[in-house]
Order: sequence, then structure tokens, then C-alpha cells
Amino acid sequence: MDIVDELKAFVATAKTGSFTAAADQLGVSNRLTSKYVAELEARLGVRLFQRTTRKVGLTPSGEDLLARAPALLEDLDELLAQVSERSRGFTGGIRISAPVTFGETYVSGMLARFAEANPALTFDLRLQDEFVDLASDGIDVAFRIGRTDMLSIKSRKLSEMLSVLVAGPKYLERHGVPCSPEDLAQHACILDTNRRAPRRWGFRRDERDFIVEVQGRFQVNSARAAVELAANGFGIAYVPSFAIEDRVSKGAVVPLLQDYVSEAVQVSAVYLEGRTLPRKIRALIDFAAQDIKTLGPRL
Repeated sequence: MDIVDELKAFVATAKTGSFTAAADQLGVSNRLTSKYVAELEARLGVRLFQRTTRKVGLTPSGEDLLARAPALLEDLDELLAQVSERSRGFTGGIRISAPVTFGETYVSGMLARFAEANPALTFDLRLQDEFVDLASDGIDVAFRIGRTDMLSIKSRKLSEMLSVLVAGPKYLERHGVPCSPEDLAQHACILDTNRRAPRRWGFRRDERDFIVEVQGRFQVNSARAAVELAANGFGIAYVPSFAIEDRVSKGAVVPLLQDYVSEAVQVSAVYLEGRTLPRKIRALIDFAAQDIKTLGPRL
């Protein structure tokens, strides 16, 4: 009898408290699950469970084994996957979420570069500006801009991107060009609610910090939408640099206050807490962390 199958049967039974539930979880018969556990007890020479007509409970020896067996099985799976992946590469699929503009301007290209080295992988990229529920939507990893302080997720910082202050030429003709951060309080500003403090814009110059309270008719949860409103003359937007690359080059918006250092926004990869991260997901995040340093969006 395979000791790995025996340990899997033991762990499943211990966690579910039932041979029947363990069998369902493992996809084998109730009889085979019981046999695996009995063989393991015979191998070790100890009883692992106290069996009654109503439930299955752990003995002290069973508790000792349960404390270490799951990690042992995970290490074994990791080792076998690593050996297999070295010869065949990663397989299966990865479901990714990203904000629309960032996904279009960077994530799609990054995935294409990662895919070149992993021809057996498939990718499902879902672009939307609202934060998705990773668990209910089955998302393996999400790339996010700015806030990541949410329950039940882990976050890895990949990079920082400076924010850029922009306005359309028509707006500047009508209302003038701000010369300092303080001037922004007198202008119509477009609020990006993805920022931690949408109405408080920060700048730095000569080791001095400037925090300005701004206001305006429009607030949106998309950096690109803020840029489009600015391009159409509705005010000044303060957005991450990736959202304006093509709009600046085409003259649709003009960067402002370039003598001041603007706020940085964090780019992160997030995934569910409390799970062992599959190697292919870890490899993708590692790749993105390196890729964004050399090929990430630039103004």
C-alpha cells in the first residue's frame, strides 16, 4: 500500500471527521479510505482515530501526525511539480484580473512575454476597473493600482509609478495654467476614487511637501476616464503615468507642474490569503516584478 495514499486518506478523514466525507473529497470509495487508514495505523503500530458510531476523533498520536502530515504532502506535491515543470514547463490555466487601462497598456504585453517561455499555459485575462472578489470569480492573481488593504488577500509590491497632473488645451486656454499646487484649489479637478484620498493631492519640491484640497464636478473610479474628461476640457486630472502615454504624445492633454515631484502609486499583485500559491502563479508574479522594471509603462 502506498504511504502517500495512506497519509492523504488520514489527513482527509481527520479534517472532515468522517470516512465518508474523506472518500468524497478524495474521489475514492469509503471502503478504500478506511483501508488506507487501517494500513497506516498498522504501519505505525498506533491507533490514529477513536471510532464511534457517530464520529471519528483523533487520538494523541493522530493529533501529532496531523500537525505535520499536511505540510509533508504539500512539500511532496511541490517537489514533484518542480521536477515535472523543469522538463515540460508549466501547464494548465491562469485567470488574471487587472484594471482596464493598465491591462491594455501593460499586463497583456507582459503575459505575452511570459507565455513565450510557457507554451503549455493558457491565460484568461479579465479587465475591469472595479475590484473583483478573487474567490467568487476564481481569480488566481490580480494586478492592482493603489489600495490593496483588503481582507483575505495577500499583496506583493511590484513597482511604483508617479502620478501626473494633466489638463486639456481648451481648459487651460479658458482657465489658465496653474503655477503651483496651491493654485489647484481654484480649478475644477477630476477626482479618481481609486486614490486613497481622492480630494487630497500631494506634491514635493525642495524638500517641502504640498497637500492641496481639490474639488470638481466629476469623480470617477477609472484613471483613463479621468484623462478623457480632462482631454474634453472638464478639468485637471491627477493620474498614474500609464494612463496618459498616448494622450500626451497626441497633444490631447498637457502635463502640468512638472517642477514638482508628484505622488507615487503602488502597483501590486494580489492573491488569496490562506492558500499555497501554485508554482505557476508564483512564477508569473516573479516574472511581472522583473518585467515591469524594464518594460513597464513610461511617460
